[in-house]
Amino acid sequence: MNEAETRAELIDPKLKNSGWIEGNNCKIFREFTIAEPKIGIRSSQGLKADYVLSYKNAKLAVVEAKKSSLSASEGVAQSKLYAQKLNIRYALATNGREIYFIDMETGKEKKVDKFPAPDELYNNVFATQNEWRDKFNSEPFEDKGESIFVRYYQEIAVNKIMHAVAENKNRILLTLATGTGKTYIAFQIAWKLFKTRWNINKDGKRLPRILFLADRNILADQAFNTFSAFPEDALKRIKPEEIKKTGKVPTNGSIFFTIFQTFMSGTDEKPHFGQYPKDYFDFIIIDECHRGGANDESRWRAILDYFSPAVHLGMTATPKREKNADTYRYFGDPVYIYSLKDGINDGFLTPFKVCRIQTTLDSYIYTPDDDVIEGEVKRNHEYVREEFNRDIEIEEREKKYVKIFMNEIDQKEKTLVFGVNQDHAALLRDLINQIKTSENPDYCVRVTSNDCEIGNQHLRDFQDNDKTIPTILTTSQKLSTGVDARNVRNIVLMRSVNSMIEFKQIIGRGTRLFDGKEYFTIYDFVGAYKNFFDPQWDGEPIEDVDIYESPKEQIKSVKQSDIAGAETLLERPKKQKVKIKLAPGKEREIQYMAQTLFWDASGIPISAEQFICKLFGKLPEFFLNEQELRDIWSYPDTRKKFLEKLEHAGYGRKELEILQQLTNTQSSDLFDALEYLSYNVKPLTRAVRAKKAKNEIAKVEEFEDKQKAFLEFVLEKYVDTGIEELGQEKLPELIKLRYNTIDDGLAELGEAEQIKEVFVSFQKYLY
Repeated sequence: MNEAETRAELIDPKLKNSGWIEGNNCKIFREFTIAEPKIGIRSSQGLKADYVLSYKNAKLAVVEAKKSSLSASEGVAQSKLYAQKLNIRYALATNGREIYFIDMETGKEKKVDKFPAPDELYNNVFATQNEWRDKFNSEPFEDKGESIFVRYYQEIAVNKIMHAVAENKNRILLTLATGTGKTYIAFQIAWKLFKTRWNINKDGKRLPRILFLADRNILADQAFNTFSAFPEDALKRIKPEEIKKTGKVPTNGSIFFTIFQTFMSGTDEKPHFGQYPKDYFDFIIIDECHRGGANDESRWRAILDYFSPAVHLGMTATPKREKNADTYRYFGDPVYIYSLKDGINDGFLTPFKVCRIQTTLDSYIYTPDDDVIEGEVKRNHEYVREEFNRDIEIEEREKKYVKIFMNEIDQKEKTLVFGVNQDHAALLRDLINQIKTSENPDYCVRVTSNDCEIGNQHLRDFQDNDKTIPTILTTSQKLSTGVDARNVRNIVLMRSVNSMIEFKQIIGRGTRLFDGKEYFTIYDFVGAYKNFFDPQWDGEPIEDVDIYESPKEQIKSVKQSDIAGAETLLERPKKQKVKIKLAPGKEREIQYMAQTLFWDASGIPISAEQFICKLFGKLPEFFLNEQELRDIWSYPDTRKKFLEKLEHAGYGRKELEILQQLTNTQSSDLFDALEYLSYNVKPLTRAVRAKKAKNEIAKVEEFEDKQKAFLEFVLEKYVDTGIEELGQEKLPELIKLRYNTIDDGLAELGEAEQIKEVFVSFQKYLY
């Protein structure tokens, strides 16, 4: 019996005999998806559990099935892995004849005669009676008409929070990596609270009043749209202009969305939030809570203190610990953590590579042949990376940097460029638009707090995956967090990132999944890659120091309705900046070195081969050594069969193109990419190979001069296009391109079989 027959004929009847019957408060999930196959990668299988057993909307057990001819214990390791991932207490493995039972909580394991009954497992898991926990469990997730797949970690996060609420915890913290759907989780939490009519009185007599509190309008707007499954009259976006118009805060809703700045507006004696009674809200969701809401010294903390009777849920990708303002101290330890490493390993976040770029102008010492355009330059002083575009500006340097990354990227791919400040972001925008290949004037735009609604509209267009313009956004602080743009393929760092918190958040701008996006690239001009070596890269939160902390007087001067706020707060006080114009010819002397680096999700350096293996699986070993690969590649027939084997193993044309991109061998033969990965041989470009082959062909006496001329033509096409030009099926097309007709080609080159032999045999000189 195979596994499918074993399930149908042996396992399913035993489940039924133990009371696992669909519709009887029971649900049996077959082939339950834990991790989806990676988008666009045929070799990726994802992760699926054979059975997940659910009773009263609570997942209680994982069952791993094996065919009857194998031992049940063959499925033990898998069942434990799936139970751990799904946070399920019981793991079982069976071959239909015997059943092996594991209690993941107590560690007890044993063989059993039958599957445990639903009531037995439920009563063991939920031994303590709790009315609200059971109510929350009974309310299913809202899947918006089955259009949204709830990921396993999202379900765990929601359940953990609902259980904390049921246990009367009033301060709750949730930590999930950027791009894993914190706002969607917040929606599901609000859905369960709304549907069960939970409120702080716990009497079920009225709907809850829920507040979603963010620090940027773009985040509040995104959340408002995510909650669209609620009745329209239940949702209310609190806006300062409406409060100003009516003279009062809105109360006609159940779920309210606003930003700290709006609530803090009003008079000093009575800010807007003070118009609500202190016990008005039952549940408050604080998005990106590490950025101030839980800070003891934050002016925004007054909002949370005022609404202290409510349950406060803090959500963040990177909890922040400081000596006098500790997110942990306010909320307590997270009820659930899902890290960047988890997301990448599960295939829910996109992996990345780093292109580290160093130049001969990463530091600068003034010499008299350079012109001082503005300011007073420091003599005998070495300006270092952190001082550029704050204390000193050299436009030729920035232009060179822009040329470097614009030559490295595909200019059609969406890209985020992080500058030092808003002025630097504007300069970068202008320089990019000066050298772009696109004809669209909005190809590159700046999005900072100073750009207000124009910038927000540019951002919305950038986030729209159906739009290609704008293609590049320059920014400083505003886009480092919370912006959901799934198709970002490149992140360019042109300012120092000394904060681990901010570094993680910036990396998170590229980790979101998108169809056809197998990885993204970080172009690092500032040595930010060193953050990967920090033991805290994917560990517990660390103490963090802001790059620049504004004086309190400056913070008070900021308009409380500021759209983003963060950049304005992080800008240094204005002082005269030194502007230098390099002496003629110096810009041309700027040299650079680019090095591609790979890390796994844990921050451990890995090889290109290991990175590719994580994307597509292990490169098949269809050759024993370098010479055998060379022999296979030297003849069209054997090369074609080899490529067909690779495609069958999951390395089709698309995957091989990505392989060449990752190894920077797009201008080389695919042979060079394979040789480099397998034997670390430095790749040659196709142009170099063709030149060497041309020299060798010139020495071959059996080739006639006209045949050699034709082969030179073939080599030109090979340099332009690649190995596709060397397939035997391309020969007639190449003859027509060179001689207009087949007959004219035969007249020049000889008999068809002779031409075919020349075409096949010359290729060994390429390799």
